[in-house]
Amino acid sequence: MMNVTVRRVGVLSLAKIFGLITLVIGLVIGVIYGLVIMAVGSAFLAQARGGDAGGAPAFAGVVVGLLVMIGVPLFYGALGFVMGAIYALIFNAASGFLGGLELQVEGAATETFGVPPALPPQQWNADAYQPIHEPTINEPR
Repeated sequence: MMNVTVRRVGVLSLAKIFGLITLVIGLVIGVIYGLVIMAVGSAFLAQARGGDAGGAPAFAGVVVGLLVMIGVPLFYGALGFVMGAIYALIFNAASGFLGGLELQVEGAATETFGVPPALPPQQWNADAYQPIHEPTINEPR
């Protein structure tokens, strides 16, 4: 096993990861809450008869359920993005004082890599490259 120390994390990188994870969690929660709200709205809509006043609030329950299914994941994703950025900033500040986060990585390359070998000299011939001549306005084509 190889020990690796993480001293800094990219703020935007971690914020995107947190945002995506919380968006997925918000999608699950939003669909559940949206379905419950729509079911309650449909129950009120089923109770409404003819011109009763119960039809409008019942339809509003269905619309609110759809809005919850859309709004909750977006809210969770935005909040997760902001919290991920804050967490990354706090981690970077704390790792400066404490020395970072030590991880044990299994199966990682244990050999160190040196400087790559020098490239062979290039054979450049000035005659091989001719400039492109484009006709000017006064020259015939």
